[in-house]
Amino acid sequence: MKHTVVNVTEFKAKCLALLDDIGTHGGSITITKRGKPLATVKPAHRTAWKNPAGSLAGKLIIDDDLLMADMSDLWECVNPPRGAGR
Repeated sequence: MKHTVVNVTEFKAKCLALLDDIGTHGGSITITKRGKPLATVKPAHRTAWKNPAGSLAGKLIIDDDLLMADMSDLWECVNPPRGAGR
């Protein structure tokens, strides 16, 4: 990790290249104006991506009666009864 100090004019001219360098190698940049520090640019803190698979394990209980229930009658509203013409 390196720390770079650049003046505001140089930062304006090389902004994208400097930011790409931080993104790949890390480090930070201090931007100065007339020799005085104006801002510091650091890599953003990235949180690790968590796979949602198994995130509800042990937190949800489904009763067997609900799983085995016959719910075929709920589909009658979608499928018209046989013999009903258009």
